Amino acid sequence: MEKMNLSRLIRAKENKGYLAILIANLVYLTIFAFVYASRKNYEFLMYVGVVFFFMLFIGSLHLKYHFSFGVLCCLTVWGFLHMAGGGIIVKGNILYVYQLIPRVLRYDQFVHAFGFGTATVLAYYCLRPNLGKHANFRVVTVMVVFIGMGLGALNEIIEFLAVLAFPDTNVGGYDNTMWDIVFNTFGAIIAVTWLTFKRKKHACAVETA
Repeated sequence: MEKMNLSRLIRAKENKGYLAILIANLVYLTIFAFVYASRKNYEFLMYVGVVFFFMLFIGSLHLKYHFSFGVLCCLTVWGFLHMAGGGIIVKGNILYVYQLIPRVLRYDQFVHAFGFGTATVLAYYCLRPNLGKHANFRVVTVMVVFIGMGLGALNEIIEFLAVLAFPDTNVGGYDNTMWDIVFNTFGAIIAVTWLTFKRKKHACAVETA
């Protein structure tokens, strides 16, 4: 009985946490939609729609794969950072072009690494239930990196469509696209490194139990 009550309590707290994530996403998307509409920034209004679509898509995946609260929080932060990049003005320019570390790291590049690192972790959690007990984890991590890179490429296609639809954008040229791909890959590699560390830590805990 005590275990059942504890299980219900944990589940109730998780449901409240997931509800808070959903509300947070809806709030920041609504705010930025009004901001972009008032500025007639149709490029980022399109991105609001894209983020909303993926929010629904990931929500449907969550019903099947039950993503962790931490992963969903990271996805929420990623969405907010993306919206803020085009909506917040710093020193006369949008936040996306701001240099976090002069000549080393732009805000845009940080968001790409963080975002597609998170997407890589998400891809692993979707893939994991379909893996056999004897699956080679090293091969899996390589596959997951490629999935993360592929999702990054999809993002570049969306940006390209934005340029075609709204020529006066801040997407940047070929150089910007290649740096985006580099940081997407960098984020994916960091993600699988973290997954590997987490797996080894779990294995050690099982052995010592």
